[in-house]
Amino acid sequence: MEKTNQQYDQVISLCRNIFQKKMQDYGTAWRILRPISLTDQIYIKAQRIRSIEEKGITKVDEGIRPEFIGIVNYAIMGLIQLELGTSENELSEQETLDLYDKYFDTAKKLMQAKNHDYGEAWRNMRISSYTDLILMKLKRTKQIEDNQGKTIISEGIDANYLDMINYAVFALIKIEFEA
Repeated sequence: MEKTNQQYDQVISLCRNIFQKKMQDYGTAWRILRPISLTDQIYIKAQRIRSIEEKGITKVDEGIRPEFIGIVNYAIMGLIQLELGTSENELSEQETLDLYDKYFDTAKKLMQAKNHDYGEAWRNMRISSYTDLILMKLKRTKQIEDNQGKTIISEGIDANYLDMINYAVFALIKIEFEA
């Protein structure tokens, strides 16, 4: 479990670094997006990953690694938007990074709890399975969004975003450390 925590932290650092650099370029313009738009952005990333996995080639000179990073970062934006709501007002860099860290910490704690129960079974999975699981979570999220966030027995949109973060982090751990 210690190895997983260390690798998870390294992936957090990678994703956060890219998020911060993009924030320096664009500010927090994404604050105008509704969570449903962020869900669709994650869908585009996951669908591209699946297309690359199935075709085995890309015409754009980027592989699946930046797409998994994008899934992590868009899911965190989604969690922030669920908490704060959409706004035309930007957040300060520090406030944004504090929220980013809060949600990555929440995702990590969820991973640790599930990892304890499942015994690191994720390490024996294929990256393509993470892609499929993310796509399934997206279908669930879209259904919940279509139901105005109401569920009868299921977890909400936030839980699905957190699971997508963790599946993408698992894929990135495999890409970064086991390739």
